[in-house]
Amino acid sequence: MGQDQTKQQIEKGLQLYQSNQTEKALQVWMKVLEKGSDLVGRFRVLGCLVTAHSEMGRYKEMLKFAVVQIDTARELEDADFLLESYLNLARSNEKLCEFHKTISYCKTCLGLPGTRAGAQLGGQVSLSMGNAFLGLSLFQKALESFEKALRYAHNNDDTMLECRVCCSLGSFYAQVKKPGYLLCRRSRRISPSCFCVSVRHPEILHLSPVILDYEKALFFPCKAAELVNDYGKGWSLKYRAMSQYHMAVAYRLLGHLGSAMECCEESMKIALQHGDRPLQALCLLCFADIHRSRGDLETAFPRYDSAMSIMTEIGNRLGQVHVLLGVAKCWMARKVLDKALDAIEKAQDLAEEVGNKLSQLKLHCLSEGIYRSKGLQRELRAHVVRFHECVEETELYCGLCGESIGEKNSRLQALPCSHIFHLRCLQNNGTRSCPNCRRSSMKPGFV
Repeated sequence: MGQDQTKQQIEKGLQLYQSNQTEKALQVWMKVLEKGSDLVGRFRVLGCLVTAHSEMGRYKEMLKFAVVQIDTARELEDADFLLESYLNLARSNEKLCEFHKTISYCKTCLGLPGTRAGAQLGGQVSLSMGNAFLGLSLFQKALESFEKALRYAHNNDDTMLECRVCCSLGSFYAQVKKPGYLLCRRSRRISPSCFCVSVRHPEILHLSPVILDYEKALFFPCKAAELVNDYGKGWSLKYRAMSQYHMAVAYRLLGHLGSAMECCEESMKIALQHGDRPLQALCLLCFADIHRSRGDLETAFPRYDSAMSIMTEIGNRLGQVHVLLGVAKCWMARKVLDKALDAIEKAQDLAEEVGNKLSQLKLHCLSEGIYRSKGLQRELRAHVVRFHECVEETELYCGLCGESIGEKNSRLQALPCSHIFHLRCLQNNGTRSCPNCRRSSMKPGFV
């Protein structure tokens, strides 16, 4: 198959794919892969296969084609192709919740010198890295990466990238400020609180608030929805579905369950039309959470089961953790504590596998409450200790006063280095530089 014929077949596959004839598109591209002799054409069709399998939730297949693509890029000896293939490798591992590998491949991308595609793909690399840092609950690093991705989007007038970053930022704020319990670093007491951080450089999206709440989790997907409405006529409907899903999550957290249901239904409708299995799973999880918030546990349980089935099928282990968290809360609401503990233990194993500290922290909170009610002091103390370790690892405390950040109505400020403090502590300290960075840069002889 010659170069011109390869191009025609790739284009034919794209037309089939865009008209939702996905399996026919895959057949066309696989024939190109089997018969094509042009290395550039082979590279391009592998990119199409990576994207298609990603959207279908076939993440292991996605990774397989990404590995073949990087071998092809090495044969071509072209830095631009190498950058694109490493990015696809990073994305594949991100989808499979292999977050450390994702970060490693993203760093490889950023370290490739003199690529023409760097300006175009740099934002996508930063976005993937931010998603991986968020998966590991490394919030400051995640925020820094998302801001870099936004700067790429604005500098290159890339509204599709901006839309995707806004959805990730919505997820960021939905995760960081979760009702729960925090441990005071000094007193070692567990107390009710909320997680909360602040946006650095708020002028990027004309933001002014310093106090964060679930409104921020809603603001960003709403911004994404605006971008879809204003610029997205030629985009895939997946961008609209993606923004609607994140809006549904934020509305649920805000207690606006009717709006949450409407947004989730619209997202699910598009996901079903396009065979988007990953988004279907997320919508089912959101539906279940909405029903649980309404106290309708009979309806919530089967939604969680359906979400878990798809999450397991596609290999989304972090999604499985979130499903099991919801299931555990349902059993706790019913006061069936043994089944709640069973769900928690399964979730803990998965959360430790993927390295998500925030999920581990929440699970230790739930376990602490159950063992406290059972009067089992040894088990209770073990979960308090692990909870404290998770708080330390996620750095969810003020670097100046040592108290948990995110207390209700606490004003927080993030410095350009992404370290977060109580605003009052920074004002009282009277410093313009970061105390954490200054301490870490001091040599032992100067302490």
